[in-house]
Amino acid sequence: MAVDAALVEAVSAVWRLRRPGPDNLLSAPPFVALSDLCEARYGGGKAVFALSNALRSLGLPCGLRAAQAGLALDPTTAAVALDAAFLRKRVRRRHLCPLDLADTLPILAFGDARVARFSAPVLGELFDAPRLARIYPGVPLELNRLSMFHWLVIEEEVEVDPRPEARSTPIFFTDMSRDFGEIEPHLGRFPPAVERAFFFLLLAAWEDWAGMPEVDWRGFRVPWIYTTDDDLFVRPPRPPNPDSLSLEDQTFTDPWGEEVEMEVTTTLPMEPEAQAALVTFNEDLWAKTQAALATPLFETPVVHFLVRAFLADGMDEVMAHMTAIEAAVGLESDHRRKLRPKPDPYKNFYASDCVAARLGAALGQAKAVQDYRDLFELRSGFVHGRAGLEKIKTPQRLLARSLARGVARALVDLAAQPSRPREETLAELLDRGTKL
Repeated sequence: MAVDAALVEAVSAVWRLRRPGPDNLLSAPPFVALSDLCEARYGGGKAVFALSNALRSLGLPCGLRAAQAGLALDPTTAAVALDAAFLRKRVRRRHLCPLDLADTLPILAFGDARVARFSAPVLGELFDAPRLARIYPGVPLELNRLSMFHWLVIEEEVEVDPRPEARSTPIFFTDMSRDFGEIEPHLGRFPPAVERAFFFLLLAAWEDWAGMPEVDWRGFRVPWIYTTDDDLFVRPPRPPNPDSLSLEDQTFTDPWGEEVEMEVTTTLPMEPEAQAALVTFNEDLWAKTQAALATPLFETPVVHFLVRAFLADGMDEVMAHMTAIEAAVGLESDHRRKLRPKPDPYKNFYASDCVAARLGAALGQAKAVQDYRDLFELRSGFVHGRAGLEKIKTPQRLLARSLARGVARALVDLAAQPSRPREETLAELLDRGTKL
């Protein structure tokens, strides 16, 4: 792409600033001249912070250590990239999620997501290692250690604010009169694209494959997510530290009989059948699940609570699974009797009876009805603070997870049928469930 000489020369002037650079780059004459040129050419107001981020991403020479001088792009290439950054309407955002404690997993690909182990060079491309080295010259990106883990990588295209400064420093463009203490009830901890991917993976029967369910039924943990995109105006987060993941030293005997100490990942062992079962979590099942999420059966926060249970610990985990079940097969009319049809064939049913019956029908298991009743009794004892509440045993904890995961998967299958109002589908489940 050709860029006119004025922009190249303006970038070159900034590139000629001597190391370690001015005390305040934003007031340096070459920077001010470049900023003015960009404002006149692209509009959108002053973009000094955005421009500073972009120049450092491109390898502003005075911001690099002498040993890293080779990381700087040449002025012409930098000018071309800067021009494209001002003109673009969409960016590619990438979410890198380490699957800490994961045992050996098959390679999975669904939607814009991948699950795999990546080599250090490939992981370096995903993190955009040269850009991180330019912006954080003193912070190492330990790719060899990070490449020891499985990763869930989700990519998405997102529209961007046409004002570069609003992208680089959004706080300056925030309505300060709004209520910063307000709560979005079902706002997830993860970006929506990540939450959808986790929900999809959580439809798998991890609790059945756990080699040590008393330790954890999950096949992996996600202690953090590294989100970055290719927008030069947005400063990427600092490189992650592998020490935040589960690593341990182990001693091995090499072929020559010498003991060698090596760093390895700590894993939660899984049963062998997990490998074959996870392979079915492919593009076809992903498409089916995404179609289901767009139907009335998922207009309640089933996804939110199933993911929340994965992220929670202790009794909060059990409560989230119970809430996921209620979100999946509960109706407002279950506890607001005046909303029920007249005459009401189930007028003697409590809300928990309705949910239990529908759950049993959705799973096709009479046992699930009593299982839910037993768990609901535990849940009620906890909520109402009953004295002498017993500890939740591992089988009960796994049962709550299994029922919640099972009913979510059942809704995906039900959603593949001709669409109809959610109330009709749940009414049919109630009729079938009462026979159980």
